[in-house]
Parts: sequence; structure tokens; C-alpha cells
Amino acid sequence: MINVDYGHIHLKLDQIMKEQQISINKLAFRAEMQRTQLKAYIKNEVQRVDLAVLARLCYALECDLNDLIEYVPAEK
Repeated sequence: MINVDYGHIHLKLDQIMKEQQISINKLAFRAEMQRTQLKAYIKNEVQRVDLAVLARLCYALECDLNDLIEYVPAEK
């Protein structure tokens, strides 16, 4: 198998939280998530993204999915 760098997906959750001045506790309550799970999303440490979680985050933050996720292409 060839080792190819496809780039990566970056969650901009921390940026949105700072812009909206919302705490982890408040967002966890609004999105009905555990803080530990939310922290993993904030730190971009999730391996498999749950679409239901993304929907809850978009709803709680009143943002679009494009605001939350960014594709970072591989460096050539």
C-alpha cells in the first residue's frame, strides 16, 4: 500500500466557542453531550465523527456545518 497524505479534517469548534464566548459546560448542556466527549471534539482528537453529534453542535451553536469543519489539504 502506498503511503499517501490526503490532508486532514479540522474541527473549528474551539474558534467558534471563543467567538460566541460560550463555555464547555454551557455547550455540553445545550448539545446534550458529556464534557469529556466535547473536549475530544474541541481538541480534534476524534477518529470517527458522529453525524448526530455534529448536528447537535450546529444546533447548539446556531452555525452551519461549513462553519464547524474545514478540510486542510496535504502539503506538497
